[in-house]
Amino acid sequence: MKELENEINKIKERNKRVETDKAWETSLTRRICICILTYIVVVIYSFMISKVSNIWLSSLVPVLGFTLSTLSLRYVRSIWESNRR
Repeated sequence: MKELENEINKIKERNKRVETDKAWETSLTRRICICILTYIVVVIYSFMISKVSNIWLSSLVPVLGFTLSTLSLRYVRSIWESNRR
């Protein structure tokens, strides 16, 4: 009986980790961090190649592309899920 309780507790702990991971994957905090880091990397890259006229503005393009893709993926996922069933 004790072994069964241990297995149940392990499953509960795993479920908590999975729920936390899923919450992080869909969180606004994660998206904002990725946008900021993407922007920083693109700005650094733009300074390195130094052929870009307005580095600060042009560096927003990949960030906006990422943001739009994450927003549209919810819709694509719902279509995928409905076709999967």
